[in-house]
Amino acid sequence: MKSDGRDKRALETPKLLRELRALRVAVFHPQDSDGEQLTQQLQRIGCQVQAFWPPLPEPPADTNVVFLAVRPDVIKLEFPWSKAENAPTIIAVVNYENPVIVDALLRLGAKSVIASPVRSFGLLSALVVARHVSEQARTKDRQIARLEGKLFGIRKVSEAKSILMETRGISDKEAYQVIREQAMSKRVSTEEIANAIINANSILSFKR
Repeated sequence: MKSDGRDKRALETPKLLRELRALRVAVFHPQDSDGEQLTQQLQRIGCQVQAFWPPLPEPPADTNVVFLAVRPDVIKLEFPWSKAENAPTIIAVVNYENPVIVDALLRLGAKSVIASPVRSFGLLSALVVARHVSEQARTKDRQIARLEGKLFGIRKVSEAKSILMETRGISDKEAYQVIREQAMSKRVSTEEIANAIINANSILSFKR
């Protein structure tokens, strides 16, 4: 069973490498030799690169990756776009380390870090790893959202069953059967029927 996980990761790596040429990358870095080196290396990899400094209020539309120079004049800035659901992958470029810089990296949600001065060695790995981490995080977020939605639905059905059991004097199983039959006849989900029962009960309770 464990080998299945390794096989899946082995298949993901070539896919990530193939996708590099389709990546739209924004480089938020001062226009110095380091910034030029970073831009040139990314272009050699095959990425579609745009460079800006100072950082834009938000990256250009459809940006997949942002390389951001984390400098003293940047760390206090707010980047709301970095918290968006489909935010681009952030890779930080740092020229020194201290607790303030580390805190800034965490607030930004950086998925990888490269050191300045920028070297060609390690850039490809940092880019691929950061994209992989981002994709994993998005997949887990979607799974969590689905599970939360399912749990919410279960709670609604349970509440609706309690209402039917109390108002009709039927068992838990019978109450669920009523909800299920209504859902099937109307071709909607049991959660929608449960919501309708809860809302109707709320209105009737208010009238009383």
